[in-house]
Amino acid sequence: MDRSVFIRDHETPNSTRSISKNFTIKGSHTLEIHGFSFTKFMGVGKYISSDTFLVGGHSWKIQFYPNGKNFVLSGCEIYVSSNIALVSKSEEDVDACFEYAFLDQNGNKWHKVDTNYTIRPNMSGPDSVNEKINLWGYQDFYKRTELETSQFIKDDCLTIQCTVGVVKTSMDVPKTFSQLSDFRQSYKQLLESKKGSDVSFEVEEETFYAHKIILSTKSPVFSAQFFGPLKEENTQFIRIEEMQAFVFKVLLHFIYYDVIPDVEKELAGLEATMMTQHLLVAADRYGIERLKSLCEARLCGNIDIDNVASSLALAEQHGCILLKSACLEFIGLPENLKGNLENLWPVWSPMIFGWVK
Repeated sequence: MDRSVFIRDHETPNSTRSISKNFTIKGSHTLEIHGFSFTKFMGVGKYISSDTFLVGGHSWKIQFYPNGKNFVLSGCEIYVSSNIALVSKSEEDVDACFEYAFLDQNGNKWHKVDTNYTIRPNMSGPDSVNEKINLWGYQDFYKRTELETSQFIKDDCLTIQCTVGVVKTSMDVPKTFSQLSDFRQSYKQLLESKKGSDVSFEVEEETFYAHKIILSTKSPVFSAQFFGPLKEENTQFIRIEEMQAFVFKVLLHFIYYDVIPDVEKELAGLEATMMTQHLLVAADRYGIERLKSLCEARLCGNIDIDNVASSLALAEQHGCILLKSACLEFIGLPENLKGNLENLWPVWSPMIFGWVK
């Protein structure tokens, strides 16, 4: 028997699909070294450490070596060295990028260097010698003698800034493509034809028809409303308050299709972000956790000056820890505050003083 024919006729393999969604959470920390001239007496291998700062759910420290990090490398004592250390333990790899920079007397970045690393548990960094610590940086960051007379020294003070970017990944659970196609096609026909619908929703001026059993499989709120011990008596017609019709339409689309429609084609920029914010609220309202997580991940990847305040408020109100962390780290970047603080402070200050403790 021709085996290939047998496979085609009897063992048609299922194809699967995975969706990886990646975004970067960035944060900066500034280390000021006062009395820099006295650091020349510290010796090689001695360092000044910053306070611990949090970026991407991990704790970091800057380690600055005024007279070089190691005796092993010939001549390194005439260079200052700068490293970033991962302080917190991680059971998984951490993908991160780093940027080191000196700040001049006007606060501008100069002598910037950057790099990317995958941090693996208990792996020594590329510049460490027999050290089982997560340490990365540059042995020959800047020549000491040139630094002492440079524009970076003001009132015997040196300022170093390190920016860390941690790459986060969310993975959709793989699904059998053939099963998914059949599932979506069947539910699509039900939603579009309204065949067998047993509940209607009025949202603003629009009416939507749906099926209680399908809604209940995705939403514990709908399940309790339709089939729970305290179910409402009249569930044939339901009016939805405090929700836009377009948002409810997208919510139904997700319940029936298990995907968020590509609304960016209809909306752009801030409007698309606002729709995602409203959709997250709707997902939380009806207990659809997967949709809420997808909205949160999308908002984390689209934070900017225009939406960070509203996203931070949303994160606090609906318990979105990842989004809140991303917003606070975005606000903490000096370049995001520069030139905008006067306009943004009236909006941000109540939230910052009320929530950051």
